[in-house]
Amino acid sequence: MNSTHTSSVVRLAALLLVVGSIITPAAAQYDNTTRTVTKRGTTAADFLNIPIGARATSMGNAITASISGPAAMYWNPSGLAQMREGAFLADYATWLAEIDVSFVAVAVPTAVGTVGIGLTSMVTPDMEVTTVDQQDGTGERFNASSFALALSYARPLTDRFAIGGSVKVIGERIWHSTSSGVAFDIGTQFVTPFKDVRLGASITNFGSKLQIGGDDLLVVVDIDPNAEGNNESNRARFNTDRFDLPLTMRIGLAGEAIQTDNVRLTIGIDALNPNNSEQFVNVGAELGLRGDLIMLRAGMSELFLQDSIRSYSLGAGLRYRFAPLIFSLDYSYEVQDFFADVNRFTLTVGF
Repeated sequence: MNSTHTSSVVRLAALLLVVGSIITPAAAQYDNTTRTVTKRGTTAADFLNIPIGARATSMGNAITASISGPAAMYWNPSGLAQMREGAFLADYATWLAEIDVSFVAVAVPTAVGTVGIGLTSMVTPDMEVTTVDQQDGTGERFNASSFALALSYARPLTDRFAIGGSVKVIGERIWHSTSSGVAFDIGTQFVTPFKDVRLGASITNFGSKLQIGGDDLLVVVDIDPNAEGNNESNRARFNTDRFDLPLTMRIGLAGEAIQTDNVRLTIGIDALNPNNSEQFVNVGAELGLRGDLIMLRAGMSELFLQDSIRSYSLGAGLRYRFAPLIFSLDYSYEVQDFFADVNRFTLTVGF
C-alpha cells in the first residue's frame, strides 16, 4: 500500500470518527425521546375517569369485584345484579381546581333483572374570557361542563355469575362549543368456589370518537391579506381533531379475610389497562363492624404508575335502617400528590 492510499484511508477513518461522534449522541437523544412518549392526554371526555362513590374511592378504587348498588353503574354494571331492593344514590366531590363533580342514580330490581339510570356531571368555575388583543379580559365570562347519562341493566345468569351492561350518552361543552357521543360498558362478576373469593371484570367507555364544534370555532378570514379589493370578511370554521373516549379495562379480585357476625374485613385488588395511560394496580380494604353498622376503609391507587397523581385514601361509613328505608352515609379523603386533596360524600337510600 503506497503512502498516498494510506493517507486517504487515515483521512477517511478520521472523518468517520468525527461523523460518528456527532450522530451517536443525536441518535441516543432521539431514542430516549421516543421512549418517553406516553398515551396520556390522548383522549376526550376525561371526566369519565373521575371515580364515583365514597366507598370505592376510600378503598383506593379497588372495587371491581365487590361493587354493588347504584355506584356499580360506573365501575362494573354487573354489580347491580346483587341488589335485592331499590336504591337511590347521590355523590358529590370538589375535584381538582375547584371543579364540581356529582353523580346521582337510582336502580330497581325487577323480575327480569335490575335496571338503573344515572347521571354524571362536571362543572368548572366561571373563568374570564381573554383574547390576543384583550389579554386582561373582555368582561365576558365562561365555563365548561360535561355530562354522561347512563342506562344500565344487569342480571344473574347463575347463583355465582352475573353480567351487566350500560349505554351512555356523553356530552361536553366549553362556552359556545360542544361535542357529543355514545359509549357502552360491560362487566361481569363471578363468585369462585374458593372461600367465595369474587372475580370481577369490566370494559368501560367503548364508543364513538368526540369532535368539538360550535360558534367559537367561527372566524373571519382575509384569504389574501397582501391584496387589495378582495373580500376581507370571509367566514371560516376551525376543524378540530376527533379523539377516542377513555377506554378502560378492569380486572379485580375481592374476598373476606375475616368474616364473623360482628366483624368483616374485605380485601380488594384491581389491575387496570386504560388506553390513555400505562397499566397500574389499585388495592384497598374495608372493615365492617357491628354487622356493617360502622365501616372503615383505606386504599392506595395507581401503584406502579410513573408520575401518578393519586396516593392513598381513607374513609368511613355509617349504615342504619329506619324501616322501611336503609340510609348509608359514606365519606372519603383522597390524597393527591400535585393538587389539593379531595373530599367526597355519598348518600345512599335503600327502599
